[in-house]
Amino acid sequence: MSQQLISPELLKKSDKILFVAHLALGDFTYMQNCFRAFARAYPHIRMHLWIDEVRRTPDASQWPHLKKYALYDWVRASGMFDRIYDQTYSPELYRQSITQAQAEQYPVVVSFAVLVRHLYAELVRKISPHGFVVAQKKRVRLLDIRKHLAYRKLDAFIPAYKSSELRGEHISALYAGWFEQLFGIVTSAQERFPYVDIPAQWQQRARQDLAAQGVPEGAPLVFLNAFSKSEERSWPLERMLELSQRMRALPAWRDAWFVINVVPEKMEQARALLARSQVSNALLFSAEENFFQLPAVLALCSLIVSVETAVMHLANAVHVPVIALMRQTSPEWIPIDTANSTIISVKSRKGWITEIEVEDVLACIQAKAG
Repeated sequence: MSQQLISPELLKKSDKILFVAHLALGDFTYMQNCFRAFARAYPHIRMHLWIDEVRRTPDASQWPHLKKYALYDWVRASGMFDRIYDQTYSPELYRQSITQAQAEQYPVVVSFAVLVRHLYAELVRKISPHGFVVAQKKRVRLLDIRKHLAYRKLDAFIPAYKSSELRGEHISALYAGWFEQLFGIVTSAQERFPYVDIPAQWQQRARQDLAAQGVPEGAPLVFLNAFSKSEERSWPLERMLELSQRMRALPAWRDAWFVINVVPEKMEQARALLARSQVSNALLFSAEENFFQLPAVLALCSLIVSVETAVMHLANAVHVPVIALMRQTSPEWIPIDTANSTIISVKSRKGWITEIEVEDVLACIQAKAG
């Protein structure tokens, strides 16, 4: 391993550090371990976190939804960060956050952003005009002057990566590698395994909510998630409803109840679809109140079937078997727990999740039942 990018001498005399990232739940599922390793290695450094909202918009009608992003609940509850910049969803709040961050006079700022990297290179230098700043760097065309100037402002950089270049490396190993390059922190494969500490109040709440909806105590639970932020990674909700009823025809799942995950903006449409389908032993679920509603319910399940999104990774974190419906485009994001995960991939290289049929999932479930 070559010399770490941020010198031990600088880290020794620094009292705080700012991490910048456009985090999604899946990112934090694996990066949480890296932050925890940093806190153990440098207990004298207070960690601050800037969560940049890539959906930032001047449209005020979008702000209530963006403000309630579930990730914020999890990051706050982790207790690792002395300050969290989580109001970057409007242009004005973004400007205010920059002003607040500048007042901190950070000695070290690190960006993990993998989108529009040059803009984050500019941001970290703007936040810390005189500190040591690091960001991701991508190869730049000769005449792309703005990007050249942005990257010249960095004191060090993390090379950009492509999925095709990882050669089977898992995203957790990539994140761990960043922290090793930056700080000299080495984490084992076991230390990279995701975890989620679910507060007791949300564990109790999950049981109460299921009972209130008529789920008998001890009934097998199956969690079905068809939704992703991108259309190409989503599965039709109708197929999940069909899957639930066909599973009930199998002896092993005859008494099962099915918790069907729905994003808040699709809930009304999902209710109408469920009513028309006359599907039984199924209920709709959305973690609208708090992030921990989701892992609390997942932890009570016997099986999780999910498209390629945070639910798939949280299944590993709560140690529940998962069937993951995946595209072939991002193999570094496969579930980390190979013993408890089954992957059903689309057939074509750039195919959408809709290429996977109910029959494919049902055959997998039957095979697992023996």
